[in-house]
Amino acid sequence: MRNKISKWVVIPLALLLFGFGNLMGLEKKELTLEDAILIALKNNLNLAVEVLNPELSHLSVKGAWERFYPTISFSYNKRSTQSASYSFLDASEVVDTSYNDYSVTLSQFLPTGGNLSVSLTSDETESNRNFQTINPRFGSTLRFNLTQPLLKNAGFKINRREIIIAKNNREMSKKRLKSLLLDTIYQVEEAYWNLVYSVENLKVREQSLALAKELLAKNKKSVEIGSLAPIEVKTAEAEVATREADILDAEALISNNTDRLKNILNLNASRGSAEIDLVPLDHPITEKRGIALEEAVEMAFKNRPDMEEQKIDLENKKVDLSYAKNQVLPELNLQASYWSPGISGTQILYQGGNPLTGIVIGTLPGGSSDSMKDALNFLYNNWSISLNLDIPLSNVFSRSTLARAVVTMDQAQLSLLAKEQQVLLEIKTAVRTLETNFKRVKAYRVARELTEDKLKAEEEKLRVGLSTNYNLLMAQRDFENARSSELMAVIDYSLSVANLDKVLGVSLKEKNIKFNQDKK
Repeated sequence: MRNKISKWVVIPLALLLFGFGNLMGLEKKELTLEDAILIALKNNLNLAVEVLNPELSHLSVKGAWERFYPTISFSYNKRSTQSASYSFLDASEVVDTSYNDYSVTLSQFLPTGGNLSVSLTSDETESNRNFQTINPRFGSTLRFNLTQPLLKNAGFKINRREIIIAKNNREMSKKRLKSLLLDTIYQVEEAYWNLVYSVENLKVREQSLALAKELLAKNKKSVEIGSLAPIEVKTAEAEVATREADILDAEALISNNTDRLKNILNLNASRGSAEIDLVPLDHPITEKRGIALEEAVEMAFKNRPDMEEQKIDLENKKVDLSYAKNQVLPELNLQASYWSPGISGTQILYQGGNPLTGIVIGTLPGGSSDSMKDALNFLYNNWSISLNLDIPLSNVFSRSTLARAVVTMDQAQLSLLAKEQQVLLEIKTAVRTLETNFKRVKAYRVARELTEDKLKAEEEKLRVGLSTNYNLLMAQRDFENARSSELMAVIDYSLSVANLDKVLGVSLKEKNIKFNQDKK
């Protein structure tokens, strides 16, 4: 079966949901194992559910990246105030002041845990107060702010924790999907070969019944001519009835195995599927498949998706533990600022250059663009830097989270060790079963050949009067059972090969099936 599925067969997400629609018709009764596998990969409801999980996990990764996207904010404020004048220095009666400002700020969360922002603000103030030298006044400020944690919440790994875990969860969902694919393929193979057995077993039972009927007809003729006692007819008739009952059991087994295969292929949901009579076309495997235990263990540890999933889960627990350790640290933040202001406006000229005279002799117009130019040209340089330390007097919650992370980490390590032991046991059992079943095939083949020779001998002995009908019927029964046992041994060997591929994690490779759901 290894090279029966063509190498161009690719099963991406779209194929699992939409591909191979022509196979679903199943107008014909014949069905190869390849057809059954492809139909199951397309129609199986459990796969249809699981195949969406990697897409959901990918969306979670995209959501985790959003915290590193820059944000831009805008604000505008306009205010007008009036107040009573209590001094001739303010105004004659009412002090009127109007103020408006606008700003734009670009913020970026840094992978180190810090936050960098750049803002540009501009404002305008106008008032009727006396003795002002600039009115209206325009101000602009270009400011750079940086806040960087140095202990708690500091570092690339800590601040990319959600992204790392989301990516790992995405990989885990892919591994779970691959595991389900392996399980589904094995379920199809198991159901298919069991159906093959039941069909071939019915043929064996029918041939055995034909032999019994043939003997019954001979006995009746012998009784008619008086060369045989009538009791021999009764014995033959009893054997015919018994073998007819065996056929009923064999037919029921075919129906049961057919229904099971239909259920795995999800054909029962299709209209008219109850009338579909599946006829398997492939023959079971008889070629020897050998593999050393050491090679099998190495292959399984490399290819088993559940092993890879367990290792990825352990990586998640390591990330959680690192984050929990970081969260018990005190907060030490570095804050740095740099800003460049600019001021302009309409300058009021007083007599003698003294605003106290109150005599305005002219103005020098100025606009907001002048203050903006000063700010952007860094005409005035200002900066500040500070360190802020915050030590919590009680961090019970953080330390309990750390304790849980340690325990969870220990659990993940033990789970990985248990998985390794389980895989090792499965490999040993699968390899041993494979070898045993191959020996059983050879042994039952020899037994069938011997019972066939015995049956021929009994037929010849009966022909020359040296045997009895009873001995011949027992020889026929032995031959029938030997053929059935040989057939079962061959089917068991085919299933042991399929099971070995499953526990090695190479069923997809052996069937030349590829699925690609990688997203960057």
